[in-house]
Amino acid sequence: MRKGERTKQMIIEKASGLLNTQGYMCTPITSIMEKTGMEKGGIYNHFKSKAELSLDAFSYAINTMSMTFQKAIENQNTTVEKLNAILDVFLFLVEGKPIPGGCPILNAAIESDDAHPDLREATVMAMNDLYSMILRIFRDGIKKVEIIPTIDSETFTTIFISTIEGSLMMTKLYDDTIYINRSIGFLRDYLTTLETTNNNMSN
Repeated sequence: MRKGERTKQMIIEKASGLLNTQGYMCTPITSIMEKTGMEKGGIYNHFKSKAELSLDAFSYAINTMSMTFQKAIENQNTTVEKLNAILDVFLFLVEGKPIPGGCPILNAAIESDDAHPDLREATVMAMNDLYSMILRIFRDGIKKVEIIPTIDSETFTTIFISTIEGSLMMTKLYDDTIYINRSIGFLRDYLTTLETTNNNMSN
């Protein structure tokens, strides 16, 4: 990686947590300058605009979260174990791990509107990827007869994500982790009711 590329990557990495915490579009360039230790001109040598930097920082946060999900589920054997591992990642997000500021999808979804169509589009794509991952795990569980098909897989995925993201929003709003803990506790209990008898006996 060339020096210019290394500098650009450094800016993205350092700005990512800041923007995910303070806002992808509303964080002033002066805050980014302070965080990166670079002058305004130095930053704009690598990015056409603050909006471009914000989108790159969002992509970095999403990629970091995606890799964390993959690492969490790769050593899990059953569908319920994989879904519980995903819940663990969301608990870590509340603690600012591996990304300061919590879930970037939630943060960007709240912030994005018609005034920021590029951020909105990137957020929709990130949510689509999260949705597809959970849907794939759940459907695979049904095919392997690990999960009883008592609920439509699309419905399950929608409820799973909206429960987590909604409780993350409440946790941030009230600055109290009781909301995410309640929701994840509920989902963990619910997952046990979806396991097949054979799968329960093997655990």
